[in-house]
Amino acid sequence: MSNLAIFKKTYNFAMIHQQQRSRSETKRYVASPRVAETVVRMLRGKRKAGQLILECNPGPGVLTRALLASGARVIALESDKHFLPGLKSLRDSVNGRLEVIYCDFFKLDPRNRGTVTPPVMTSDMLFQYLGMKAHPWKKGFPLKVVGILPVKTERNTLWKILHDLYSCSSIYKYGRAELNLFVSEKECRKLTANPQTPGLYQSLSVLGQTACAIKVLCTEPTSSFDAYTVKGQMEKQRHRESLEQNLCFIQLTPHRNLFTGTLTPFNYDVFFHMLRQCFMKRNAKLIDHLPSLSPIDAVYILKQIKKPKDVRVVDMYPEDFQRLFETIECSEDDTCKWLYDEFMEDTLT
Repeated sequence: MSNLAIFKKTYNFAMIHQQQRSRSETKRYVASPRVAETVVRMLRGKRKAGQLILECNPGPGVLTRALLASGARVIALESDKHFLPGLKSLRDSVNGRLEVIYCDFFKLDPRNRGTVTPPVMTSDMLFQYLGMKAHPWKKGFPLKVVGILPVKTERNTLWKILHDLYSCSSIYKYGRAELNLFVSEKECRKLTANPQTPGLYQSLSVLGQTACAIKVLCTEPTSSFDAYTVKGQMEKQRHRESLEQNLCFIQLTPHRNLFTGTLTPFNYDVFFHMLRQCFMKRNAKLIDHLPSLSPIDAVYILKQIKKPKDVRVVDMYPEDFQRLFETIECSEDDTCKWLYDEFMEDTLT
């Protein structure tokens, strides 16, 4: 059976068992041709025409048309079936440079499969259909992902992306995919925060910066975007004005050497746990946290990472936390390096 036949058979089964979404979701779409051209320019860089772009929820297709006009090949993953006819009509006019798939990129490979709403899709299904194979981590991945994070689930979506990245699962099982995303200015500031902005600094900041090179490419007002409900209806102006005033276009490029040291896809959950524990009391001294993380002498650990006894959690940069993790993980004590909570996974959801 061909990949296309398998794909269609799976989708026919999923469509038969569709359920109505339990609540209304709002999604943003690029509405300004100027913003679309800006995104195209940022994505193109020094690469030649014909690069492969995976566009998440293109909606009315303003950005899609700009990408195609630049010579790119586009895989449009659209989760709202109301936009599918228009996208398929566009596909039929561009000589095979556009593929349209009923799919929600941000819900690929859900952890809680019991609450998944259609369209149902896994990364294995998607990349098998596209005929794409896994690439070694250091060689990256030959496509760019572009999209806008869901309005109501921005934070949860960012956490899911980081879990997938550190565990090399979902799309990251196939390589170091680069993400180019519009996020609210609020979440962008948190993601890029450091000890110089302690009020915004948190575990998400450390995890994001440890895993990726993060660039803020541009900032745009929400007036450059349209907001639609799941029924393909544009949101009322009053509701749109209540959303964030600006969106930041950020580029997340996973580091090639993320897994060359002590941190691996098999122990990343300990790193997550360590950071969550530390930032529960973010203004406390690190030495006060260490006894609840590891039985190894706290003073010894601080000496190894070259930090004073009075250093606070919010004084530590992402690279300091990575060094802290590696110091404990590489300890000569083979019996017990971490005081590990067996219910830790529940705190990470």
